[in-house]
Amino acid sequence: MEEGLSTPVGTRRSFFVKTTMVLSSLIGISLAIPFIGYVISPALRRRTQDWVALGKVDQLPIDEPQALDYLMTVKDGWQKSQISKGTWAVKHADGQVTVYSPICPHLGCGYRWDRQDRLFKCPCHGSVYDINGAVQAGPAPRPLDTLPSKVENGELYVMYQEFKSGLSKKVEL
Repeated sequence: MEEGLSTPVGTRRSFFVKTTMVLSSLIGISLAIPFIGYVISPALRRRTQDWVALGKVDQLPIDEPQALDYLMTVKDGWQKSQISKGTWAVKHADGQVTVYSPICPHLGCGYRWDRQDRLFKCPCHGSVYDINGAVQAGPAPRPLDTLPSKVENGELYVMYQEFKSGLSKKVEL
């Protein structure tokens, strides 16, 4: 053996093994990032809410609340489902319409319109509201929750929302 000459460290086979592992790792990472984003992103997105038609405005009586029910499609992640929701709509003398959530702001019970007393009444804890949603009696911490609504071509549309109960301010869930 001559002095000054040495053999290279490693072999051709180990070079190809390491190169193949690096390339395979890069390909795996480049495929994993979009896949993970596809799997996780729907869980991080909020539910989409659309405008839903409730009916014709001219069919609502003036200053007489009407319970209006409708089917709503909810998309939650990958799952779509049909949910029946209710609202209370009040058409005022000036033609404006106010749409209320059907959930009492006190503890989340359902309330009803009492035609004789002309008040919304919650049977669970005695909260009472006038036709404008203002608290008249009981432990309710805030007025009735209004929902976003609009009128287009004589049709009443609503965007359903739910709010936390028991708070003095409206906080959407």
